[in-house]
Amino acid sequence: MNALFTTLVVLIIIASILLILVVLLQSGKGDGMASNFVAGNQTFGVRQTADILEKITWGLVTFIAVVSIVASFTTNTKSTEINISDKIENTTAQPEFPIAPVEQDTPND
Repeated sequence: MNALFTTLVVLIIIASILLILVVLLQSGKGDGMASNFVAGNQTFGVRQTADILEKITWGLVTFIAVVSIVASFTTNTKSTEINISDKIENTTAQPEFPIAPVEQDTPND
């Protein structure tokens, strides 16, 4: 694996963890964890906090989708397919079971 692919995977994992936290902070139909952060609600207001959390959620989802697509292009799958096909072509066909020698009839004198 190359360093770029590894870096992109680490970024996806970090964004996924942040996405989980942001979704847990959002308030649903009832009281969410966002209501526990009184200072944030007093500064921005409840509606603005919900808007910011929603924008962060969509931003993280978009980031994960784009980086996942980019990471899929950084893998080197064509060289492994060629190596596997070369190995398959170079193998000789072996019978599954050994063939028993055939007894030949000899004329009796």
